[in-house]
Amino acid sequence: MSTSLNTVRTIDAQPFAFPFALASTALVIIDMQRDFVEPGGFGASLGNDVGLLQAIVPTAQAMLHAWREAGGWVVHTREGHLPDLSDCPPAKRLRGAPSLRIGDPGPMGRILIRGEPGHAIIPELAPIDGELVIDKPGKGAFYGTPLREALQVRDITHLLFMGVTTEVCVQTTMREANDRGYDCLLIEDGTESYFPGFKAAAMEMIRAQGAIVGWTAPSAAVLAALNAPAEPMPHGVAA
Repeated sequence: MSTSLNTVRTIDAQPFAFPFALASTALVIIDMQRDFVEPGGFGASLGNDVGLLQAIVPTAQAMLHAWREAGGWVVHTREGHLPDLSDCPPAKRLRGAPSLRIGDPGPMGRILIRGEPGHAIIPELAPIDGELVIDKPGKGAFYGTPLREALQVRDITHLLFMGVTTEVCVQTTMREANDRGYDCLLIEDGTESYFPGFKAAAMEMIRAQGAIVGWTAPSAAVLAALNAPAEPMPHGVAA
C-alpha cells in the first residue's frame, strides 16, 4: 500500500467515480455507540433489533484498520447529552413511548448521557491517539460541535462515512457536510439502519441526481482504491 498521502486515488462509486487524496480526506464514523448497537441501550428501548446494526461491525472494523494503515485521519462521533439534560430539548426527550427515555437509568447507565458506559463507542471501533472524537447533542455532527473548525485546520475537503443509522444521523451529517462544501461518500456495507428499507431509500436519495448529497460505494471498492497504485495530483488541482 502506498504511503503517500498527497496522491489521487479513485473509488469505483455510484453514481460515478470518486477521486480523493488521503491528506485531504477523513473517515467519519457516526455513533457506533453501545447505546445504539448493544442490547439494553437506547436503540433497544425503542423496540429495535440491534442485531441489524451489530452485523456491520466486522466490515467497519476492517475498513477502519485499512484506513489507519494507509495513514488516513479518523473522526468518531457520539450522540449524547449533558447529565443535567440542558442540551436535550423536551421535543426530543419526550417523543413517543419508549421503555426508557434519554437520561433514564438503564443496564448501561443513564441512556445517552455523556460519560455513561452506554455512551461509549464499541470496543471494536474504539478511537486511538490522534483521532478526533466529536460529542454531538443532535443528529448532525456539525450542529453544536467544533467539527467544521477541526476539518478546516487540517484542510479536509473529502469525507468518507460509516456508522448508524443510515437514514438519521449518517444522512443528516452528510447533508450538513454537503451544504458546507465537502465531497462525501457513504460506505454502503459500513452503515445500517434498524429498518433495511430506510437504508436502501437513504442511499438512493444520497446518490440521486448526480450525487446530490454524495456518493456511495461498497467497502471493497474503497479498499481497492487504497491498495491501487496512486497517481500524483496534477499541479494546482485539489482532490
